[in-house]
Amino acid sequence: MSRVRLQGAQADLENATLVEGFPGIGLVGKIATDHLIEELDMRYYASVHCEGLPRVGVYREGDRTVQPPVRLHVSEEHNVLALQSDTPISASAVDTVADCVTSWIVDQDARPIYLSGRPTEREGTPTISGIGTGNAGDELDEIGIDPPSENGVVSGPTGALINRAAQLDYDSLGLIVECNPNFPDPEAASALLEKAIAPIANLSIDIEALLERDEEIREHREQFAQRMQEIGQDESTQARPLRMYQ
Repeated sequence: MSRVRLQGAQADLENATLVEGFPGIGLVGKIATDHLIEELDMRYYASVHCEGLPRVGVYREGDRTVQPPVRLHVSEEHNVLALQSDTPISASAVDTVADCVTSWIVDQDARPIYLSGRPTEREGTPTISGIGTGNAGDELDEIGIDPPSENGVVSGPTGALINRAAQLDYDSLGLIVECNPNFPDPEAASALLEKAIAPIANLSIDIEALLERDEEIREHREQFAQRMQEIGQDESTQARPLRMYQ
């Protein structure tokens, strides 16, 4: 049965911001969300048991504690939730997972920020564009995030979440950042945190620590990125030009 199960006390939140970190191209959403959880010292809040999610146990070096692969973390001080995932989501499961997660988000009256990479061979600072559902899009103008410069589509679990929010006319934001298509891209993740997530959620986030760990992150997550490539482009969270689907 699909459900989200609390792990500890109910958080006292009001219209919280939720940052989504399903793995995708460049691992930009995962890297950004993992860093956010660490920086804000967010507590493990809930386990996600949606139909179709891998039935695996996740453990960490030096720790015997086992957790499910998809989890929610919370910072009551900052009124922020973060969805953390340690496993790719198969194409056959994205619709069910999106329905399950969206139902919980709506019940919490949270405002989600969905993160996606756009594969490109960029030069210089990664460019970020923004999309929205419901009435949320105007907020991006206030922080200087431009709309996309071309027609496109977001695929994978993040695309399914955005699709579900649009169906419900529910307020959500989608951030699309230029990223390396072949390797983890901490620079792109840092740009998401500094230029978009922090101002949207009214946060102060130290990205220098993330940038300093660039090489370490690349070494530890290249294998994960390779798995993302192996499952196929249509199953991986990413933004692509619409002409590729016509």
